[in-house]
Amino acid sequence: MTFGMLVLHLWGFVLPALAMALVMPWAGRWVMGPGARSVGLRALVHAVSGVLVLAAGLWLHGQDGKMSTYMALVVVSATLEWLMHRGWARN
Repeated sequence: MTFGMLVLHLWGFVLPALAMALVMPWAGRWVMGPGARSVGLRALVHAVSGVLVLAAGLWLHGQDGKMSTYMALVVVSATLEWLMHRGWARN
């Protein structure tokens, strides 16, 4: 495998996590209003946690691209957004 192919494979692996990291802070702002944390910090938290979820799914299943891994990515991202918005304290 060439270096370019390795970079392309890694990019394809982390792309779902990065897409969620871009979308979730703005979706959380739209649904729950402005949060106590900045959008950039929330995006960084989503990116790191998303890559960790994808890596855990790869390790657990032995291959990437399983729907259960993507489901876990969405659940973890939504839960983190709720936590960063302090959703338990809202009326």
